[in-house]
Amino acid sequence: MDINKRVDEIFEELVGIRRDFHKNPELSQKEFRTQGKIREYLNAWGIENYDISETGIVGIIRGKNSGNTVAIRGDIDALPIHEKNDVPYSSVNPGVMHACGHDAHTTIVLGIAKIMKELADSEQSINGNVKLLFQPAEETIGGADRMVKEGCMLNPTVDYVLGLHVMPYIDAGKVELKYGKLNASTDTINITLKGKSAHGAYPDLGIDAIMIAGHVITGVQSIVSRNISPLNSVVISFGKISGGVNSNVIADEVKINGTLRALDEETRKYAKERIENIVKATSSAYGGIGSVEFSEGYNSLINNDEVVDVIKENSENILGSENVVYKEFPSLGAEDFSYFSDVAKGAFFHLGCGNSAKGIASPIHTETFDIDEDCLKVGVRLQIENVLTLLGK
Repeated sequence: MDINKRVDEIFEELVGIRRDFHKNPELSQKEFRTQGKIREYLNAWGIENYDISETGIVGIIRGKNSGNTVAIRGDIDALPIHEKNDVPYSSVNPGVMHACGHDAHTTIVLGIAKIMKELADSEQSINGNVKLLFQPAEETIGGADRMVKEGCMLNPTVDYVLGLHVMPYIDAGKVELKYGKLNASTDTINITLKGKSAHGAYPDLGIDAIMIAGHVITGVQSIVSRNISPLNSVVISFGKISGGVNSNVIADEVKINGTLRALDEETRKYAKERIENIVKATSSAYGGIGSVEFSEGYNSLINNDEVVDVIKENSENILGSENVVYKEFPSLGAEDFSYFSDVAKGAFFHLGCGNSAKGIASPIHTETFDIDEDCLKVGVRLQIENVLTLLGK
């Protein structure tokens, strides 16, 4: 099969699929129409599939020859944003929009599925198996974690996993790669400081939880500047603080909430220990009691070099080396693809979808985000080559 020609042949179909998803976005854990449409396509193409994690889908394409099992992930949920694009496929659901490109991700995986199924059914067939992971709730609860816990990486066991994200700061026709650390882990920090209430005119009779909070915040911020190497990126940000009952009453309790971002598990663990030590010791020094609870979010996303090598070689062969760029620094943003790549060798890369000449340059998560749909062809073509390479490894 001439894969380039086949991708060109189904391109208009893919554009139609993407625009339908874009026009009918659904929020996390409510992706029921999206789930139904995906299963319609898979069933029509004769691809084995089943529901998972309520609104997710797993598809399986089984080759006639022995080989690896390679999984491809496409997230399917939209965002609570009201779209302002004046296009025929603009969202018909007020306040809900595919502002992060998940409609494109889903469409790319469907395009891969259609062609890989044709290859698998051919006389020569393919080595091994391809798993299609249509993941819900990437924007909220981390649907990848739920899918992994429910066995999406088993039966057959996944050896390699691939993912991508469209990025408007990169022109369509280009990709951005990174070896090693790509995205940070996320933890929510919940601090409770307890003091003793008293009249504001007699502060010596109380223990001021607000004063303790000031010292705790200053102390915790010193972790990044004084306890962790400046060459190792960590973020500790507090976004909410609450406490006290009146302007003339010494507060007996303050709650502080924030986020911790780190790029490896060792640093993540160390930062948590330092936060807890500073909260407890500072509170005790001023006569109060401090405690911390961490709500774990996503793990850090660390690309496997072997898989990045495959993507790099195929990208250079298909797009030309001038269209392959490299991300200099990791992002402190989160990406729950890490749950898949914690289980199998995996890599995640960025697919250019911008086109300033067409006025397509709005950042993701904005009300005017859109894509140059030519990126669909690039994503399908490149990922098929990546899958075929990994199936034969």
